[in-house]
Amino acid sequence: MSVVRNAPLSIVRGQGATVWDDAGRAYIDATAGLWYCNVGHGRAELAEVAARQMRQLESYHAFGPFTTPPTEELAARLSAVAPMAGATVFFTAGGGSDAIDTAGKLSRAYWIALERPQKQTIISRSFAYHGVNAYGTSLGGIPAVANSFGPLVPDVAQVPWNDAAGLEATIERLGPDHVAAFVCEPIVGAGGVLLPPEGYLPRVQEICREHDVLFISDEVITGFGRLGEWFGGSRFGLEPDMITCAKGVTSGYVPLGAVLVSGRVSEPFWGEGSRQFLRHGYTYSGHSTACAVGIANLDILEREGLFERSKALESVLERVLRPLESHPLVGEVRAGVGLLGAVEIEADALAERPDLPDRVLHAGLERGIIVRPIRGVAMQLSPPLVISEQELERVGEALGEALDAV
Repeated sequence: MSVVRNAPLSIVRGQGATVWDDAGRAYIDATAGLWYCNVGHGRAELAEVAARQMRQLESYHAFGPFTTPPTEELAARLSAVAPMAGATVFFTAGGGSDAIDTAGKLSRAYWIALERPQKQTIISRSFAYHGVNAYGTSLGGIPAVANSFGPLVPDVAQVPWNDAAGLEATIERLGPDHVAAFVCEPIVGAGGVLLPPEGYLPRVQEICREHDVLFISDEVITGFGRLGEWFGGSRFGLEPDMITCAKGVTSGYVPLGAVLVSGRVSEPFWGEGSRQFLRHGYTYSGHSTACAVGIANLDILEREGLFERSKALESVLERVLRPLESHPLVGEVRAGVGLLGAVEIEADALAERPDLPDRVLHAGLERGIIVRPIRGVAMQLSPPLVISEQELERVGEALGEALDAV
């Protein structure tokens, strides 16, 4: 905070893949905000939907028997496209961090409802990022995110991000009767945009099923077209027990998150005659205005073919980034699955100058692009799905120029 307190960059306007600061300077937003603005900035129709809903009913809580039409409609839309059978939806108020907390608690509540209360441990992966609530901080695999706070939630464990055998060994070491769930991102996001090894994701899903461990897919970044599908895990054949999502469900126009819950996990609570009581919820769970905007956002994604566009542009993004791999400051370029990429700084250069990612960020701003340092080692690219090929070309050129300048 002390670094930026006297040098804020105030963004005041956006349109498509471009944003402007308070001095009138334009930037190609190669990050879609914090991975979220899938349909692009400046969508007046989403503002109009929000205003119309607020004039009728801003919101009403979703505790007990209460609901509202936008909440029910969005839940039905998400259930219909979920890759698991009998999906129900738990809406969170703020986004992905709340969704992970909900999934963590729900995985514990599920096993308690089945009278197996000893199944409590949740396993995550190195380099993972699962938000900043207590569960997400404890499950995260980026030490810098958690070091300031110390242990927050007990009964968590971690395995290498790319080692299916390591997951199985950890479950067997802890004992399957003590493991509640395994959580992973289809593509590691903030930890570096790390693409899964061939066959890794189907194998970890299989391991979870073999050992009766719930599989939670964190789709906060990879959902709603980022990988060209409703949910990125579908590109890898995943049918998880729970999906956490946020960001792209409203493209960031209003805060909203959700947990999509398979019929298996919801049945002890949702089944006819159940006496189980799920004592978990937020004041703004299923917020009516947020859900109305979410519905309109899904309409845009479908109407404008943005899933297909994301798949079409993934090869363009890889093409414009791949030449940077020969730059002396670049160790690796990762791209090719969805509109998502990373340019990792060469390790020896980074060891000598740990501030290199921040310097590349500022050099990029001077050249009219916004890229973002992640995990202190790489530059993230996750542009809006509406970005043009010409804009992507410029992002690649300007990032190369920024690396040259640094």
